[in-house]
Formats: sequence, C-alpha cells, structure tokens
Amino acid sequence: MATKLCRNLDKALPRTVDGLDRQDPEPPSSLTAGWGEPLVILRCGVPQPPKMIAPEVAEGKDPDAVAGEVHGVDWLMEKEDDGAHLFTTANREVYVEVQVPGGRDNSAVPIDLAASITQAIPEGIGN
Repeated sequence: MATKLCRNLDKALPRTVDGLDRQDPEPPSSLTAGWGEPLVILRCGVPQPPKMIAPEVAEGKDPDAVAGEVHGVDWLMEKEDDGAHLFTTANREVYVEVQVPGGRDNSAVPIDLAASITQAIPEGIGN
C-alpha cells in the first residue's frame, strides 16, 4: 500500500518548490523527489521518526523539534546539527520526509507540498 500511495504522490508533486525546479535524485524512483541545488529531498514511505512520539516534543520542550500544521498537513519539524531542516508528515497513512539543506529558507517548502500530500496520502496512522 505504501508504494502505491508514494507513486500517487510522485505524480501529484509540483514542478517547483520554493521557486526551485524539480530535479529528482538518481537513481529514479517514485519514492524520492528533489528540487534545486543543493537538493531539497523528499522521501516517501519512511519510518516514523522517534521524536514523533517523544513527550518533550508534544509538550513543546524540545528546541530542535516542533509539531505543527501547514495547510491541512501535520508536520514534525526538526532542526538538524548541520543546520538542515527535516519535515515529516504526521497523521497520514504513509510518512513523507522532506529535508531542506542548511542555509536555505525552508518556510515555503511545506506550503508548496501540502496540496500534493493531501491529494495523494490519506489521513490515518502510518505504518
């Protein structure tokens, strides 16, 4: 089921994200997509991140991880040690992860991907 949903997402993804043209990583796969240089990378069908169930995040006590909603999609937003940001969908049948390289403004990325995710990945609990 995850592969089918990820294929649906791949077909629904926008040609640009945050003004960056789509440039998928090699080898080609319906489970990954990319935009710009350095690449903003999307991975579909990833495991649930451990921080998603961490009480510190739910209570707002982890400065490097925040839960939030953007245009109908719930996200876990994490800041990595190298300055990159990692966004992982929550409350969807499949987890989708998006990594934005450090130094790049990341605010438009979840906004630009929200419509595709709501269209292709139903709400539910990921496996």
